Amino acid sequence: MATHTTPPTGHEVMFADEDIIVSKTDLRGVITYANDVFLKVAGYTEAEILGQPHNLIRHPDMPRCVFKLLWDHLQAQKEIFAYVLNKAKNGDHYWVFAHVTPSYNPQGQHVGYHSSRRVPYSDALPKVKELYQQLRLEEKRHADPRLGMQAGTRKLEELLQTGKIDYSQFVFQLSQHTTLDAAV
Repeated sequence: MATHTTPPTGHEVMFADEDIIVSKTDLRGVITYANDVFLKVAGYTEAEILGQPHNLIRHPDMPRCVFKLLWDHLQAQKEIFAYVLNKAKNGDHYWVFAHVTPSYNPQGQHVGYHSSRRVPYSDALPKVKELYQQLRLEEKRHADPRLGMQAGTRKLEELLQTGKIDYSQFVFQLSQHTTLDAAV
């Protein structure tokens, strides 16, 4: 699908506070379900999005190390909360506060992932943007994207270790009128 290469427009798409973007994927991150809010905000039809990798909506300004952290948690069958910058089909962007969990079938087998995304906390978003800018700068210092992601991951881990908290605690702490320096 050509939308992977649609350049960002710089225009932010907003959605209502009461709206919840929901998607489900298989274990490889291939979309198996997308609700109407997801389709509307991302600008895709159901036929265009089902069967596609979830990274179809990845914005290039989103730090790779945050996605690594997210996948590490999910593959360990742990839930995670994260702020995510997504890209719509037309190149517009939208921020979400995501809660992603492993999904299980009735026999208890791990079969995929479920993501519910809300409007981000307004007081946290400037701090998230500041952190993500720092992480992206660290990642861009390296010509090799894999080395960049590793460097970004180290930087993020150092920040979290300084504050003696995990990433989910960190993102919740951001919405409690703290500064980036005080949070970590």
